[in-house]
Amino acid sequence: MEFEASTSQRRFVLAATDYIEFLLMPELSGLIEKTAPGIDIHVKRTEMSFPVAQLENGSLDVVLGFESVLNPPAHLHCQHLFSDSMACVVRQQHPLIKTPPSLAEFVDVPHMLISRTGSNVGIIDQKLTELGLERRIKLIVPHFLSAPLIVAKTDMILSLPYRIAEQFTKFAPLAIFPVPIQLPAYDLVMIWHSLHDKDPAHRWLRDKIMAIGRDIDGI
Repeated sequence: MEFEASTSQRRFVLAATDYIEFLLMPELSGLIEKTAPGIDIHVKRTEMSFPVAQLENGSLDVVLGFESVLNPPAHLHCQHLFSDSMACVVRQQHPLIKTPPSLAEFVDVPHMLISRTGSNVGIIDQKLTELGLERRIKLIVPHFLSAPLIVAKTDMILSLPYRIAEQFTKFAPLAIFPVPIQLPAYDLVMIWHSLHDKDPAHRWLRDKIMAIGRDIDGI
């Protein structure tokens, strides 16, 4: 069966975090509007448990996010989209952080944390505990949207994926620095069920998402 994107009336449902939504959806939406105006996209939040049943019954087409967080079952298809690493941001006129912070400086400054689940412990805290250190988390928020404006108005430091930090500097007067802790890079992936693997429309969507991922990765 052939698929003609320009005349299709297909509707796709994606599960994604606001991170992925922020980086990928502007390009994907613009592309679809120009080349496949009849196609609709519905983006849902990723839930705490992996949505295997929704992928199997077709109510969800793809899941997008950090592979280490999603931890998808081995029987599903998992395609690398791009990689990211952790950075930290502070306001440009921060009284203490004017150059890349040392570990001691990093710990001494109050922190802001973006936590979708509300947990007050992240991977940085786990690494600090291994080093016998602890940071003060002064503010926890569940979303990325308010973060650059909050950091720009306070003396808190915020650690987050570099690609988002880079975008934040366009919205607020922020400085980006490396996190003074050795952390792994993060793989962003697209996951789908083999039931949809040969569906021409589904393959078209995956190809577009993968192309955007390659552009983000600079490949």
